[in-house]
Amino acid sequence: MTDTPARLLNLLSLLQTPREWPGSELAERLEVSPRTIRRDIDRLRELGYPVEATKGAVGGYRLVAGTAMPPLLLDDEEAVAIAVGLRAGAGHAIEGIEEASVRALAKLEQVLPSRLRHRVTALQSATVPLTQGDGATIDPRTLTVIASAATGRERLRFGYRAGDGTESRRLVEPYRLVSTGQRWYLVAYDLGREDWRTFRVDRVSEPFATGARFTARELPTKSGGELLGASRAGRPEHEVDVTFEAPVGFVAARLPSHLGAPVATGELTSRLSTRSHDSVEWLALRLALVDCEFTVHGPEALVVYMTNLGSRLERATSRARHG
Repeated sequence: MTDTPARLLNLLSLLQTPREWPGSELAERLEVSPRTIRRDIDRLRELGYPVEATKGAVGGYRLVAGTAMPPLLLDDEEAVAIAVGLRAGAGHAIEGIEEASVRALAKLEQVLPSRLRHRVTALQSATVPLTQGDGATIDPRTLTVIASAATGRERLRFGYRAGDGTESRRLVEPYRLVSTGQRWYLVAYDLGREDWRTFRVDRVSEPFATGARFTARELPTKSGGELLGASRAGRPEHEVDVTFEAPVGFVAARLPSHLGAPVATGELTSRLSTRSHDSVEWLALRLALVDCEFTVHGPEALVVYMTNLGSRLERATSRARHG
């Protein structure tokens, strides 16, 4: 094999398997001399790949953990497995994954051959995840298109549905995707409104990068997360106060972390007192999903909503019993 770049890629692919390779075996595999293998190993080290050599009659090489993450070569099955996993995670705004998983997914899908992309889509559509995020499910392609446009500084067009149901078309300069652990948001400069805006990604439809480049504008805040926080601060704030008939550990494990931590009021009881900008509809759902007896002390809007919801559910089950 005389093509040096191709030979280096093949050598790297062999070294990424979890074993030690004798120099003679590498030379035989690549049809070159042991001296050429030694030179190629030095080239890989210069590129940042931590190749360790062992002494002995035969000698060997293996790839070890280094101080930085070098590029990796993936075979078809590995690429599909990673893409499916990232899609599953990115489709729900799972706390802790945040923007990094979407950036990784965007990079991977950009270079996936079409045959592998079809396999990823088919495999994902044929499986049902057992874990769910607290926010709405999002098509991973929506996230990757937005992430790629933000990284490449390309203007982005998409349809958007506001909270009141109003539909509009937007042209924006995307700045960053932000995950709250509950939902994904896009922070962007809206060219039509001539101002910074935040968009819930689950309300975005048919996004596409226009190809028109832009120079990044200066944010009015220190970060995209701070801008999102400022936009959410304009929503009504609720003083949530709930008593649960369950141990504090049981309740804490079933509540979203952004609501804060409940405190123990007894061995088998706990209480949550917090401030929230979430809607009363969402709060009612999350409290019901804790799956234990509880009492809502406030806010009054939440008490009223849950009372009405309980009545509707009672009527629904009553009709089922008698119908």
